[in-house]
Amino acid sequence: MKILLVDGTIFGRKTGVLLEQVQQYIQAFNPSLELEILYFSKLQHQILDGSPLNDDMKKMIQKFEEADAYIFASPIFQASIPGVLKNAFDMIPPKALRYKPAAIIGNGGTYQHHLVLENQLRPILDYFRCLVTPNYVYTHADHFDKENKIIDEDVHNRLRELARVFVQYCEMTKTLSKQAVDMQ
Repeated sequence: MKILLVDGTIFGRKTGVLLEQVQQYIQAFNPSLELEILYFSKLQHQILDGSPLNDDMKKMIQKFEEADAYIFASPIFQASIPGVLKNAFDMIPPKALRYKPAAIIGNGGTYQHHLVLENQLRPILDYFRCLVTPNYVYTHADHFDKENKIIDEDVHNRLRELARVFVQYCEMTKTLSKQAVDMQ
């Protein structure tokens, strides 16, 4: 089963660090899962404006289509997900994520920004009909040291629990995605 961990920003390292940590926890729960982190910072992005897509955007879309499940990590800027993440969602065919497990991780500069994950990112994933885990992890700059290492044990516990639930969602939905494709 292919799991795509999406670092939905081109700025900073905290969301990448969170994904790298949750990747380790997922591997501990199920080492047979094929995990890949897609760092948006390593792609040449373009705005969806009707022009032909560049190779990086084609590759990104292909990775979304081929994945069986997702973990989305997003920073919160100006009380919103980054435009580059929303632009990526605009490029993905609506059925590409259907009935596939997804989990959400976020990071922001205020503790109140956790609501952006619930009120902005989750509805987008619901539109795609992802099977979003009920738990998400939100972190704050205080949870990291100056080298962006996670220093808060509660954050580690919440990431570990997110990984555990996510792996269970993956197990529960192994046949669901295939059945949905067969019915189309």
